[in-house]
Amino acid sequence: MHSVSMDSEIVKKAALSIPEFVEKYGWGKFRDLETEVAKELAGQDRLVIDTGGGVIERQGNIELLQRNAVIFWLTASVDTVAARMRRDASRPALTPGKTFLEEIAEVLAKREPLYSAAANHVIDTDNTTPANIADSIISLWNQNGA
Repeated sequence: MHSVSMDSEIVKKAALSIPEFVEKYGWGKFRDLETEVAKELAGQDRLVIDTGGGVIERQGNIELLQRNAVIFWLTASVDTVAARMRRDASRPALTPGKTFLEEIAEVLAKREPLYSAAANHVIDTDNTTPANIADSIISLWNQNGA
């Protein structure tokens, strides 16, 4: 089993960083490229895919991934997401004119029902370590024959 980040694959295909790509072509073209990468990865076996948060915004992406995957939704509070994003300058703003926390809260509120409908399993990632999150995923995988 190996893992892949969709954002890394997008950066490779675009030959631009995500902020550069979005600035040059816009979010719509980014989402198109994201869908293209989802199609390429969806049929592979024994692959852990880090989709990035926005993949959920196109139902077709989720339908592609659900055909051959178990989807784990890793939840986090607005404060946790903000703390993580402050350490990562690779994402441009999604909703111009909003404060950082307003943007995060708005995006999470929009995506939450989509994630909820798509996820096979939900894992709260607030106040825990990556190792504990991985253990939770493995445990759910083993318990449910995922």
